[in-house]
Amino acid sequence: MRRAGVVAVALALVLTGACGDDDEPAATTTSTTAPDTGSDDTGSDEPDGTDEPAPDDTDADPGPDVPTGSVDDLSGAAVVLTPVAELRAPIALATRTGSSAVYVAGRAGRVLAVDPASGEVAAEPVVDISSDTSTDVERGLLGLAFHPDGHRLYLSFTDTSGDTRIDEWTLVGDAVDPSSRRTVYTHEQPFANHNGGHIAFGPDGMLYLGLGDGGGGGDPLGAGQDPDTALGSLVRLDPTPDGERSFSVPPDNPFAGGGGLPEIWAIGLRNPWRFGWDAATGDMWIADVGQNAVEEVNLVPAPADGAPPGRGANFGWPIFEGDRAYAGGDEPPGYVGPVHTYAHGPGCSITGGVVVRDPRLSGLIGAYVYADYCDPTVHAVLVRDGAAVEARSLGVSVPGGQAASFGEGPGGEVYVMSLSGGLFRLDPA
Repeated sequence: MRRAGVVAVALALVLTGACGDDDEPAATTTSTTAPDTGSDDTGSDEPDGTDEPAPDDTDADPGPDVPTGSVDDLSGAAVVLTPVAELRAPIALATRTGSSAVYVAGRAGRVLAVDPASGEVAAEPVVDISSDTSTDVERGLLGLAFHPDGHRLYLSFTDTSGDTRIDEWTLVGDAVDPSSRRTVYTHEQPFANHNGGHIAFGPDGMLYLGLGDGGGGGDPLGAGQDPDTALGSLVRLDPTPDGERSFSVPPDNPFAGGGGLPEIWAIGLRNPWRFGWDAATGDMWIADVGQNAVEEVNLVPAPADGAPPGRGANFGWPIFEGDRAYAGGDEPPGYVGPVHTYAHGPGCSITGGVVVRDPRLSGLIGAYVYADYCDPTVHAVLVRDGAAVEARSLGVSVPGGQAASFGEGPGGEVYVMSLSGGLFRLDPA
């Protein structure tokens, strides 16, 4: 692992995004699927979406209005962590239009529907790709997302060759159509760590994928500042193009006209372990795992003209690790520095969270909550005018530690997942 001080947790740090200076390479080259290629997976042609059935639960409660603004301080942030369900290595959570369930991905390859009110877990998985997924080191089923229309499911995972892959399924009612499976995007991974893997649909309806720098330690491939590889970047694509293409590149991507890979949206990331958007403002938040010393939270405000935030942003790795010089050099064009950092000890690998918009958590509205794989404490940071004005522990800890992910429920509820097997909800004390 990256330093002697974390040898004791080496076996546990399989999915945290913690670096691996002495990992052996799993491959020697990297490549990205071209945006104009067809699917390389078996299954039906891409559906046109014109006659797909709507989700069964069309009468589900749409949830309360999203609270806007922000609290003045965190003095009223009194919360508890409520156990919701026991699951096997939960690592990602998503909701689906028209459904009151939360859908949880297990690292081994299964997606299960959970009733957040009762904690009841569906007996059968929505989809099971265990036989197609590699789970060694930091690999596995790492992300899931539903298309905003609720008719398509996307999974981001490490395939049995050790490479990143996003597959799509159409849904008929609450079940996936197995024959509809197709591959949307693939990228070779040179090492078994820093795979990233989180996917989410942005407010613009595009699918975003966060990829780490490829692994090793100290960015040995130079991927962080290289726009010709998707490693170390945020990818943005349209997964539902016309014709036989597996995906299309949005024309407003910064390199759509040349100068880098057309699917890249932003660069300079080491291992983005969860990103997302503020449901009230559209601001983009990215937690990026540090090397040996510093963890960071990045904020890119939504432009006033309604354009997607983060276009062409450069988050600085490996020139900087958090707010400290690492490889050295001047600030690159488009540089976005972190709004919040913290040094290692007891934390070692940030688990990015969400901006709280759950109206029940009135003392946290507008604050960003996060955790750390090595530190079970849930923290909050309040940012104003692009700078952190307050950061503090919320006084609750993830049982069993190993905090791996956050997610939002249909009503803005904040969920925390632990690889030790628990799904928890942040509730008012």
